Amino acid sequence: MKTIIDTAADAGKFTTLLNALKAASLTETLRGKGPYTVFAPTDEAFKHLPAGSLNALLKDSRKLKGILEYHVVSGTIAGKDMKASNLKTVEGSPLVVAVDDGKVTVNGAKVVQADIEASNGVMHVIDAVILPKGTVLAAAA
Repeated sequence: MKTIIDTAADAGKFTTLLNALKAASLTETLRGKGPYTVFAPTDEAFKHLPAGSLNALLKDSRKLKGILEYHVVSGTIAGKDMKASNLKTVEGSPLVVAVDDGKVTVNGAKVVQADIEASNGVMHVIDAVILPKGTVLAAAA
């Protein structure tokens, strides 16, 4: 079985996420032992960020790393085990999980595909980039 990074690369819809992880020096971490639960925004999800903010983040590796670590929880949490709660992220802030009629959201982002298994954890595909409380994205000037 492949790592989270290799699984994401094979999926073909996480190019932006993989580039961001590389820019934030997190690729090797997510190739490591884990286990991790990653809430993975698709390339489409990154397109919903304010214009120019992704490029600004790619130049600010500290802020980028914090945002990306906010998408990662230590341990493996299967989709069926998710319940309304706060999960402590690797970044340190809580992630708010809500379940409504069987549909799971994390900080309002919908989990559109759950339980993509990897050798070092699991990925859940989300439809938005989620931000720690107080994080402000710079829009293009």
